[in-house]
This record gives sequence, structure tokens and C-alpha cells, in this order.
Amino acid sequence: MNFKKTFYKITHWETWPYRVKYIPLIPAWLWYCLRSGSWWWFTPSNPSLTFGGFEGEGKKEMYDQLPPDTYPKSIYISPSKSFDEVLQLISLNNFLYPFAVKPDIGTMGFMFRKIDNADQLKKYHSKMPSDYIIQELITYPLEVSVFYYRFPNAQSGTITGFIKKEFLEVKGDGRSTLWELIQNYDRVQFRLDEMKAKHEHKLNDAIPAGEIYILSPALNLSRGGKLVSLEHEKDGLLNVFDDLSNYTKQFYYGRYDIKCTSVEDLKEGKNFSILEYNGSGAEPHHAYGNGNTLWQAQKIFLHHWKILYQISKYNHQHGTHYWGFNRGWKFLKAARKEYNMLKKIDAETEL
Repeated sequence: MNFKKTFYKITHWETWPYRVKYIPLIPAWLWYCLRSGSWWWFTPSNPSLTFGGFEGEGKKEMYDQLPPDTYPKSIYISPSKSFDEVLQLISLNNFLYPFAVKPDIGTMGFMFRKIDNADQLKKYHSKMPSDYIIQELITYPLEVSVFYYRFPNAQSGTITGFIKKEFLEVKGDGRSTLWELIQNYDRVQFRLDEMKAKHEHKLNDAIPAGEIYILSPALNLSRGGKLVSLEHEKDGLLNVFDDLSNYTKQFYYGRYDIKCTSVEDLKEGKNFSILEYNGSGAEPHHAYGNGNTLWQAQKIFLHHWKILYQISKYNHQHGTHYWGFNRGWKFLKAARKEYNMLKKIDAETEL
């Protein structure tokens, strides 16, 4: 099993730690630092997002700048609230189970959960040490990512990537237990401990033949989601994202993660909901979803960094200053601390 796990990781560069994937690109990053005179050269890219939306920005900050009715109905919860107060807020806002919960400042799908009842919510609330969001569960069947940028002096932008996301899941055969299905699934070999913790109560259950069992509710690549190219469907999307970008005024570079009924409806600007907008720190997911080699993916990353630098430089020249080193370092340090905390809690929380 160890050999199988190792072989899978070696032959699938997408599973490598991000530091390994990006090490060859460090000289390019340092070059932009030198050219801009700032370690945080990306911070002016999206002026209305903290740290340019690179890391550690709150989702509430993002939702507040989107057009009404383009994102899920949400309640923002402080861990200092009693559980009775949380239940009151749910009632006042007419929320019904099931719904979604996720950290306000979170990443990679850590502590994203579907909540089916009050007992699950109570457990989640007791585990969460930081602000989180209760959000209506969007049931549209398709989740997609659209990478979009627009230069500040232009009315129209460019869509560089369009992919759909598929769940990390297993299919029952009526005989095998969930744990046996997991152990025989290549894509989950390097996260067996996580699967044990999250599905402990179901591991010995036989999954009925033909039944799909979702192993991770988050569709993030880091949580096991599969990315599938929709490159051939990009035509007809641009007007929708030009309208979104011009509405917010200052979302110039990033990735929209969206649920929708269909690609056709999304192109018509209907029946969709924006789950997140990821700013300057967003990866162009189409680097992963098109069968690229690592070298091809790195060329895509470099191209996007060049665009990010050009947008940031323009905004800096027009009054949005780069963050100072100490300010950026303290902010990034706090964001990484939050990330590590959520990662640990996520791995230990069965929900």
C-alpha cells in the first residue's frame, strides 16, 4: 500500500505540495519584487480586497461587493455567540436544514461542511474557534471555476480558464465496505488518515450497489476534487464576467467559483450563484484540468503572474500603494496561523 501511495504521488504532479511545484518559479517572483520595489507587489491588484485577495481576506468582504442575488444567502457567526443565539439567528433569517457552513477566513475547503440538523451544527459551533458563515445550500448540479482578468483602463477583460469540478467519491458494489472502497481508490491513497477521521461511523458499512458516496463535501482540488476542462465552452461567457467585474469596480484579477444549472444558463447570466471570488492568490485551475505536464502548468502560472504584475503596477501608479513589508508580513503570518489551525481541526472533525 505504501508503494501504491508513493507511486501515485510521483506520477501525479498535481498532488505535490505547492512549494515543490513553485520552487522553479521563485526567480520570476523575486524579479517582480525587484521591479516593483515591494515584497508585496500584488497587493494593488484588487484594491478593495485586503492584501489584494492573496490570502487571509474574509468572505464577507468579498460578498459585500458582489451584485445582490449573485451569491448565497448568508449569516455571519462569531464563536463568542452562545449556541442559543446561533439558533435564534437561524430562525430570524428563515434558514432551513440542510445548509452549508464554512470559515469566513478560510482556504482549501477546510471546515466546509453540510449541516443536516441542530446536533451537527452544535458540534461544528463548538469546534470552530473563529468566525464562520452559515449559508444556504446551493443545489445547482454543476460547479465551475472561471479565471478572469481585466486591466483597470479597459471595459472588457479576458477569460483564461474554464473548468468544472467533480466530487471525490466512491461507488458502492453492494459487497465492499466503505473502507475497502476507499483503500482501493487510487486518488485517495495519500489521505487515508483523513478519510478514517471523517467517515469513522461509516467505515464498516457496505455501500449499496450503484450508490455514490461522497468522501469530501468540498470540491477544492486540495480536498480531492477533480478538475475537468471546459475550454471548448468559453465562448459566450465574457459578457457575464465583464458585467461582474465592472459592477465591483475593483475586482481585476482572480477566479470565480460558481454553482449553476448549466453552462448555457451561466452564459445567459441566470441560475447561478457565486460561492467565492479568489483574488491575487488564486491559482488558475485550468493548469490542472487540461492534462498538462508540470512544465506546461508552470508556463500558465508565469503568464498569470505577468498579468498580475501589470495590473498591480497600473493600480499602484494610479494611487493604490503597495503594502509595507512589516504590515504584509504580520498579516501573512496571522493568515498562515489561521490556515494551520483550520487544517488541524478539519482533519480531526467527523461531520
